[in-house]
Amino acid sequence: MFRSLVTGCGAYLPAQVITNAQLAERVDTNDAWIRQRTGICQRHIAAEGEMTSDLGVAAAREALAVAGVAAQEIDLIVCATSTPDETFPATATRIQHRLGMSQGAAFDVQAVCSGFVYGLSVADNFLRVGQAKKALVIGAETFSRILDWTDRSTCVLFGDGAGAVVLEADRPAAGVNGSGRGVLSTHIYSDGSHHDALYVDGGPSSTQSVGHLRMEGREVFRHAVVRMAEAVDAALDANGLTPGDVDWLVPHQANIRIIESMGRRLNLPSDRVVVTVDRHANTSAASIPLALNEAVGDGRIQSGDLLLMEAMGGGFTWGSALVRW
Repeated sequence: MFRSLVTGCGAYLPAQVITNAQLAERVDTNDAWIRQRTGICQRHIAAEGEMTSDLGVAAAREALAVAGVAAQEIDLIVCATSTPDETFPATATRIQHRLGMSQGAAFDVQAVCSGFVYGLSVADNFLRVGQAKKALVIGAETFSRILDWTDRSTCVLFGDGAGAVVLEADRPAAGVNGSGRGVLSTHIYSDGSHHDALYVDGGPSSTQSVGHLRMEGREVFRHAVVRMAEAVDAALDANGLTPGDVDWLVPHQANIRIIESMGRRLNLPSDRVVVTVDRHANTSAASIPLALNEAVGDGRIQSGDLLLMEAMGGGFTWGSALVRW
């Protein structure tokens, strides 16, 4: 049995930035209200004609360069997105082609804000059983395309971006649970009974349109704290670890209150929790790899550190992953 090593990460954010003050010119809101309730100060928005695949390609190229891996060496691409370029084919196949690849497999996974954890889980299992040797896991979103810009309760929360990691199969060294570098375990869950709390009111089969994001914020918040805590406990228990073993929390960046709540639950000081929601807003499946890339790039995350990732999204979907960097 192999273990998946993370050998490189990359990210891309569109150039256009919209601040809270600029949003306040469009809808009835203000900077203080948004900051107090979400921690968000600004978000990046894709330019006209800039698609999810464009963001994904840029993040993937950076991750490959950091890993020192040629695109032709990759035999699996998993792209987590809820905002694909088209209904079909998979955005992953467009990224595959743009990277100059024709080998291996490329497909999308759709788990909304949990998408990166789901994608990591899928790719990790491919590598563990030997069906792939090197994989790209990408979280890429253009949520600005599905926002109702007249709905002040949702349009202030989201932004666009992409992040990517390169995984390589490796034989783990013998040792106790939680030792050795790589993806230690992933844990994914869903409960479709909560559909109406967070969804998009359109689609090919229902309305033949794209639709807009709709959310019951309080309901999502309530479930997020409980479900992500369950996923965190599952990850630690599966590896015989305790909260004290965690070096870094790299959470989905939805709301500063949820992020701080999870940090307190793990008894982690605030400087051990990676936070980018203030500058990126909620970028759905892109939020964890964007946060990861930033903390690796500035040197906070070091080799041997234990990273805990967790997320919850529409569906509801939720999950966690433990990675030894």
